[in-house]
Amino acid sequence: MSATIFSKESKEELLGTLKKRFDKHMGRHEGIAWEEVEARLLANEDKLRVVAEMERTEGEPDVVGTTDNGEFVVVDCSKESPKGRRSVCYDQAALEARKKFPPETSAVQLAKEIGFELLTEAQYKELQTLGAFDLKTSSWVQTPDAIRAKGGALFCDRRYDHVFTYHNGADSYYAARGFRGRVVI
Repeated sequence: MSATIFSKESKEELLGTLKKRFDKHMGRHEGIAWEEVEARLLANEDKLRVVAEMERTEGEPDVVGTTDNGEFVVVDCSKESPKGRRSVCYDQAALEARKKFPPETSAVQLAKEIGFELLTEAQYKELQTLGAFDLKTSSWVQTPDAIRAKGGALFCDRRYDHVFTYHNGADSYYAARGFRGRVVI
């Protein structure tokens, strides 16, 4: 991820956007006060950069709960897979193995650059309890090593009011497939 330098105005703009989304979707984070979230973001410039990059790539990050330690969990809550993170294969090995028309990068590499990991299958399904996401797109999720070792990778979406997990070759990529991530603040 590029070293974002925040001006006072850009911080205020980002925090304003996040607060507006936070207030609009209170069901995602009942019992959590925006002031606490804002204070944690302002106290940790690295986490603020991650959230800013989630926003820049159209992930629409929002707080979706807390960890057992009381940290806030921020996840990409865009209706569809984030537009700024689509058309990527699964990981670097898949990118290197792709002979014709390789994408620019991979989901795992781009997630690393942003500063988070892809959602697990369980985290993806948990997100789907908060709303209907990926009705027209799909999102890569963390893939178990045993599947990845055989050349595959997992992705999820929501169709027919049901959350599905599928497999594909890790080197595949589509305009409608991206990935979602999470950061703990």
